[in-house]
Amino acid sequence: MLSILKRDYRGYFTSPIGYIYIGAYIFVLNLMFYLNNALGRQASLSENFGFMLLVMMFTTPILTMRVFSEELKQKTDQLLLTAPIKPSSIVLGKFFSSFSVFLTLLALTLMWPAAISILGENNMAEVIGNYAGIICVGAAYIAMGVFISSLTENQVVAAIGSLGLFIALWLLEIISSYFYSTGALPVWIMSVLRFLSIFGRYSVITRGLLAFNDIVFYISVCAVFVFMTVRKLEKRR
Repeated sequence: MLSILKRDYRGYFTSPIGYIYIGAYIFVLNLMFYLNNALGRQASLSENFGFMLLVMMFTTPILTMRVFSEELKQKTDQLLLTAPIKPSSIVLGKFFSSFSVFLTLLALTLMWPAAISILGENNMAEVIGNYAGIICVGAAYIAMGVFISSLTENQVVAAIGSLGLFIALWLLEIISSYFYSTGALPVWIMSVLRFLSIFGRYSVITRGLLAFNDIVFYISVCAVFVFMTVRKLEKRR
């Protein structure tokens, strides 16, 4: 698993993908920080993280679209599948390589709370909660993107498929919030929708309420999509 993780992580930076992903993401986020916090003279970073969550829907497909699609297109997946390594190790190695690139990006945003600490005072519970929430949602998105990448050899199709799934989840959250406020659906349906809500749990975590069941939920989402990707590889093998 570690060899695949290291190989794929290096692969992001021996091609333009890693630089495009991190460069475009950081440029947009730093512009938001400048407008919202520097010019707006705000100490809170909650709006920046909310914007980051929105941008993540569109940038994560760029990060995950090549994970398996490129292997399928170049037929190098046959080397992986015939190597003395378990499919689960292959999937986990690729998942953690993409997740490591995402964490590299997040590390670059630590300049935000550092700058605010120098110029003012941070709400550390808010900062830690937002980072924890972003990491949880990012891991879930990456697991979904890796699974969709395993379904096709076309990177564009993989990116569009991941983007479509993320937007569908976002729209589902908006629709469920509307019906929740109007009470138009039965209580048990609303309870199920709220339980499965990725964004609803994120908003709870960002308030500094890091509940164990929310962490378990995001880990479970990752586990489900990693498991489905493993099953897909086992079927191909």
